[in-house]
Amino acid sequence: MFSGGYGIYIIITMVFAGIGALASARLKSKFKHYARIPMAGGLSGAEVAQKMMDDYNINDVQIVMGKGFLSDHYNPQTKTVSLSPEVYQGRSISSAAVAAHECGHVVQHAEAYKWLAFRSKMVPVVQLASRAQGILLMFAVGGIAGGFGGGLILQITIVAFAITALFAVVTLPVEFDASKRALAWLESSNLASDVEVEGAKDALWWAAMTYVVSALSALTILFWLILRSQSRR
Repeated sequence: MFSGGYGIYIIITMVFAGIGALASARLKSKFKHYARIPMAGGLSGAEVAQKMMDDYNINDVQIVMGKGFLSDHYNPQTKTVSLSPEVYQGRSISSAAVAAHECGHVVQHAEAYKWLAFRSKMVPVVQLASRAQGILLMFAVGGIAGGFGGGLILQITIVAFAITALFAVVTLPVEFDASKRALAWLESSNLASDVEVEGAKDALWWAAMTYVVSALSALTILFWLILRSQSRR
């Protein structure tokens, strides 16, 4: 019933992987461009992050220097903002934008932003679903299961992909809101000029596009699996 089905999944994955690669390349290009433009205030990314948290009276979050290019993230469990070396030490528009964005997540956490809380609660089940997806696809779509139990396995596969798709969609408001908070603070704190804020906005927009592509990919695969399920009946 599902002869050649796994091949369609590979094609969909490859198409979105290509689109994602283009978005990622554009993001890296933007980051490198704005990394060459220093902020007039001269603060490093670490100093920008600290100032933003001071302005919001948040004093229980640690700022550390991580490893890897664009590896910046906020861990709500450990209350740690990890900034890549380029951001932590940099004094550019890029470093200020990324540092402020990650602190946008810190503010979300402090203010109990509902989408961040929901996303955090999903992490354990999403990790489980992600690990199971590959094996489930081979059985449900690759024809390994045959007729016996194939329909049930396909339904379980749909549930697993629905979980990861929901996670990808929920990530969007979390990321867009963090960037919105970051840009608003950069402007209201007078830390950045109008031109610098526009540069930060441009860089963060391309960062958001990588999440948009990820969400579209997850939704497309889920929709395709649902169609396969309907055609099987």
